[in-house]
Amino acid sequence: MTIARWLGICVVLACGVACRNVGQPDLTVAAAANLTGVFAQIGQAFTQQTSIHVVFSYASTAQLGQQIENAAPFDVFAAADTVHVDQLVSDGKILPESRVVYARGRLALWDPHDTVKKLYDLTEPSIRFVAIAKPEAAPYGEAAVESLKSMGIWDQVQPKVVYATNINMAKQYAATGNADAAFTAYSLVQNERGHVIIVDEKLHQPIDQAVGIVSASSRKADAKRFVTFLTGKEGRAILEHFGYQVR
Repeated sequence: MTIARWLGICVVLACGVACRNVGQPDLTVAAAANLTGVFAQIGQAFTQQTSIHVVFSYASTAQLGQQIENAAPFDVFAAADTVHVDQLVSDGKILPESRVVYARGRLALWDPHDTVKKLYDLTEPSIRFVAIAKPEAAPYGEAAVESLKSMGIWDQVQPKVVYATNINMAKQYAATGNADAAFTAYSLVQNERGHVIIVDEKLHQPIDQAVGIVSASSRKADAKRFVTFLTGKEGRAILEHFGYQVR
């Protein structure tokens, strides 16, 4: 084989790869911040089974919902509640038939220094800062405030609260010492050092999490395959492994 012919074959192969990538863009999933760890595994398992590559965009549920309202090019929206998905269904941004609750989340308080043994300890003078995701943006933040109010200690804890844009950031505040403890998703801290307290579900409204396919998606068939995988046997097993409750 001559060098010229070999180079020609390489060019054809390279063009073929480029064309395939252009013709099959990544499936894009807007995912609530609490899903960071679990969706990394679900995405990997889904790609292995289907050869469809997935790119995740993590942020607070409210932020992602607003982006979809403003025509962000997502294919799937996995929220940390049902309210934002239902609103997008009403606005015609999410396909109604695709909306399904895929998991129930668990709220947890994480203290990396292992000094907070119970939620009432947050009222102690030694606890100076408590990180909570903004309640108006993050369902887990809303559940945290609701829990503290249910316990009758919100007025004592509120002056100590530092608000984060999402629960990943709330966790980061505690991890870096900018907060003594943080309310976050149990899935994000179940294997972390320190002390983790799972908040009693009776203290707040259930954190049911819904998913739906974006109406403007150009890859609805692949998006449907992702939602089916998420709610199927393999997806449910991974969700349970990360501490989520599935139906």
